[in-house]
Amino acid sequence: MATAKVRVATVWLDGCSGCHMSFLDIDHRLLDIADRIELVYSPLVDLKTFPPDVDVTLVEGAISSVDDLEKIKHVRARTKILVALGDCSVTGNVPSMRNPIKVQDVLTRAYLDPDLTNPGVPTQVVPHLLPYVRPIHTAVKVDVFIPGCPPHADTIFYVVAELLEGRLPDLSAKTRFGA
Repeated sequence: MATAKVRVATVWLDGCSGCHMSFLDIDHRLLDIADRIELVYSPLVDLKTFPPDVDVTLVEGAISSVDDLEKIKHVRARTKILVALGDCSVTGNVPSMRNPIKVQDVLTRAYLDPDLTNPGVPTQVVPHLLPYVRPIHTAVKVDVFIPGCPPHADTIFYVVAELLEGRLPDLSAKTRFGA
Protein backbone atom coordinates (compact mmCIF):
# COMPACT_ATOMS: atom_id res chain seq x y z
CA MET A 1 0.00 0.00 0.00
CA ALA A 2 1.38 3.41 -0.96
CA THR A 3 2.11 5.94 1.76
CA ALA A 4 0.12 9.15 1.51
CA LYS A 5 2.12 12.11 0.31
CA VAL A 6 2.80 14.99 2.70
CA ARG A 7 0.74 18.00 1.65
CA VAL A 8 3.12 20.98 1.47
CA ALA A 9 2.41 24.65 0.78
CA THR A 10 4.51 27.78 0.55
CA VAL A 11 3.17 31.28 1.15
CA TRP A 12 4.63 34.69 0.38
CA LEU A 13 3.55 37.67 2.50
CA ASP A 14 5.54 40.96 2.63
CA GLY A 15 9.02 39.91 1.57
CA CYS A 16 11.35 39.91 -1.41
CA SER A 17 10.99 36.29 -2.64
CA GLY A 18 14.55 35.52 -1.57
CA CYS A 19 13.38 32.68 0.66
CA HIS A 20 11.49 31.09 -2.21
CA MET A 21 14.62 31.44 -4.34
CA SER A 22 16.60 29.64 -1.62
CA PHE A 23 13.93 26.94 -1.57
CA LEU A 24 14.45 26.47 -5.31
CA ASP A 25 18.22 26.40 -4.71
CA ILE A 26 17.69 22.99 -3.12
CA ASP A 27 18.10 22.00 -6.79
CA HIS A 28 18.32 18.27 -7.51
CA ARG A 29 17.41 17.42 -3.92
CA LEU A 30 13.88 18.59 -4.74
CA LEU A 31 13.69 15.49 -6.94
CA ASP A 32 14.73 13.37 -3.94
CA ILE A 33 11.65 14.49 -2.01
CA ALA A 34 9.25 15.07 -4.93
CA ASP A 35 7.69 11.61 -4.71
CA ARG A 36 7.00 12.11 -0.97
CA ILE A 37 5.22 15.48 -1.18
CA GLU A 38 2.28 17.05 -2.92
CA LEU A 39 2.74 20.80 -3.46
CA VAL A 40 -0.81 21.98 -2.84
CA TYR A 41 -0.28 25.77 -2.84
CA SER A 42 2.56 28.15 -3.67
CA PRO A 43 3.38 31.33 -5.59
CA LEU A 44 5.52 28.93 -7.67
CA VAL A 45 2.41 27.21 -9.08
CA ASP A 46 -0.95 28.39 -10.38
CA LEU A 47 -3.23 27.52 -7.46
CA LYS A 48 -5.48 30.39 -6.38
CA THR A 49 -7.08 29.10 -3.18
CA PHE A 50 -5.30 27.86 -0.07
CA PRO A 51 -6.61 24.32 0.51
CA PRO A 52 -7.68 22.62 3.74
CA ASP A 53 -5.67 19.89 5.47
CA VAL A 54 -2.14 21.06 4.65
CA ASP A 55 0.56 19.17 6.55
CA VAL A 56 3.40 21.72 6.30
CA THR A 57 3.37 25.35 5.20
CA LEU A 58 6.53 27.43 4.74
CA VAL A 59 5.73 31.14 5.13
CA GLU A 60 8.02 33.83 3.75
CA GLY A 61 7.52 37.48 4.67
CA ALA A 62 6.09 39.65 7.41
CA ILE A 63 2.55 40.83 8.11
CA SER A 64 2.24 44.39 6.80
CA SER A 65 -1.33 44.63 5.53
CA VAL A 66 -4.84 43.63 6.48
CA ASP A 67 -4.68 41.07 3.65
CA ASP A 68 -1.46 39.54 5.08
CA LEU A 69 -3.08 39.25 8.52
CA GLU A 70 -6.21 37.58 7.15
CA LYS A 71 -4.13 35.26 4.97
CA ILE A 72 -1.82 34.06 7.77
CA LYS A 73 -4.80 33.33 10.04
CA HIS A 74 -6.48 31.40 7.23
CA VAL A 75 -3.27 29.48 6.49
CA ARG A 76 -2.71 28.66 10.17
CA ALA A 77 -6.26 27.32 10.53
CA ARG A 78 -5.63 24.92 7.64
CA THR A 79 -2.05 23.87 8.45
CA LYS A 80 -0.70 21.25 10.86
CA ILE A 81 2.91 22.54 10.98
CA LEU A 82 3.61 26.19 10.20
CA VAL A 83 7.20 27.19 9.40
CA ALA A 84 8.42 30.80 9.56
CA LEU A 85 10.84 30.92 6.62
CA GLY A 86 13.43 33.69 6.82
CA ASP A 87 14.07 36.78 8.91
CA CYS A 88 11.05 38.72 7.60
CA SER A 89 8.62 36.08 8.88
CA VAL A 90 10.66 35.47 12.06
CA THR A 91 11.41 39.10 13.08
CA GLY A 92 9.77 41.49 10.61
CA ASN A 93 13.24 42.33 9.21
CA VAL A 94 13.37 44.70 6.21
CA PRO A 95 9.59 45.26 5.82
CA SER A 96 9.46 46.46 9.44
CA MET A 97 11.84 49.32 8.62
CA ARG A 98 8.71 51.35 7.86
CA ASN A 99 7.46 50.96 11.47
CA PRO A 100 8.80 54.37 12.67
CA ILE A 101 6.91 56.07 9.82
CA LYS A 102 3.16 56.70 9.93
CA VAL A 103 1.16 54.80 7.30
CA GLN A 104 -0.24 58.02 5.86
CA ASP A 105 3.29 59.36 5.37
CA VAL A 106 4.27 56.15 3.54
CA LEU A 107 1.24 56.42 1.25
CA THR A 108 1.84 60.12 0.63
CA ARG A 109 5.46 59.52 -0.36
CA ALA A 110 4.64 56.53 -2.56
CA TYR A 111 1.49 57.78 -4.27
CA LEU A 112 1.13 61.54 -3.83
CA ASP A 113 4.62 62.82 -4.48
CA PRO A 114 4.35 65.96 -6.66
CA ASP A 115 6.89 64.52 -9.13
CA LEU A 116 4.54 61.65 -10.07
CA THR A 117 2.74 61.78 -13.41
CA ASN A 118 -0.65 60.72 -12.00
CA PRO A 119 -0.55 61.09 -8.21
CA GLY A 120 -3.29 59.34 -6.25
CA VAL A 121 -3.59 56.70 -3.54
CA PRO A 122 -5.11 53.54 -5.06
CA THR A 123 -8.45 52.44 -3.62
CA GLN A 124 -8.41 48.99 -5.23
CA VAL A 125 -5.86 46.16 -5.46
CA VAL A 126 -3.37 47.68 -2.99
CA PRO A 127 -4.24 46.28 0.48
CA HIS A 128 -4.70 48.54 3.50
CA LEU A 129 -1.46 48.78 5.46
CA LEU A 130 -1.39 47.95 9.15
CA PRO A 131 0.09 50.60 11.46
CA TYR A 132 3.09 48.30 12.11
CA VAL A 133 4.73 45.41 10.28
CA ARG A 134 4.84 42.29 12.43
CA PRO A 135 6.53 38.88 12.36
CA ILE A 136 4.04 36.07 11.87
CA HIS A 137 4.35 34.59 15.37
CA THR A 138 2.66 37.73 16.76
CA ALA A 139 -0.55 36.73 14.98
CA VAL A 140 -0.49 32.92 14.86
CA LYS A 141 1.30 29.96 16.41
CA VAL A 142 4.53 29.08 14.60
CA ASP A 143 5.95 25.57 14.99
CA VAL A 144 9.39 25.99 13.37
CA PHE A 145 11.50 29.13 12.91
CA ILE A 146 14.13 29.24 10.12
CA PRO A 147 16.09 32.49 10.46
CA GLY A 148 18.30 33.81 7.68
CA CYS A 149 18.12 36.45 5.00
CA PRO A 150 17.52 34.30 3.12
CA PRO A 151 18.04 30.97 4.84
CA HIS A 152 20.56 28.72 3.10
CA ALA A 153 19.11 26.05 0.81
CA ASP A 154 20.82 23.35 2.89
CA THR A 155 19.01 24.59 6.00
CA ILE A 156 15.64 24.63 4.24
CA PHE A 157 16.25 21.12 2.88
CA TYR A 158 17.22 19.90 6.36
CA VAL A 159 13.97 21.26 7.81
CA VAL A 160 11.82 19.78 5.07
CA ALA A 161 13.60 16.40 5.30
CA GLU A 162 13.17 16.29 9.08
CA LEU A 163 9.48 17.19 8.81
CA LEU A 164 8.99 14.48 6.18
CA GLU A 165 10.43 12.01 8.70
CA GLY A 166 7.95 13.22 11.31
CA ARG A 167 10.55 15.06 13.39
CA LEU A 168 10.65 18.71 14.43
CA PRO A 169 14.08 19.94 13.32
CA ASP A 170 16.72 21.20 15.74
CA LEU A 171 18.22 24.25 14.05
CA SER A 172 20.45 25.36 16.94
CA ALA A 173 23.65 24.35 15.11
CA LYS A 174 22.42 25.04 11.58
CA THR A 175 21.57 28.74 11.36
CA ARG A 176 21.52 32.14 12.98
CA PHE A 177 19.72 35.42 12.34
CA GLY A 178 20.89 37.30 9.25
CA ALA A 179 22.89 34.35 7.94
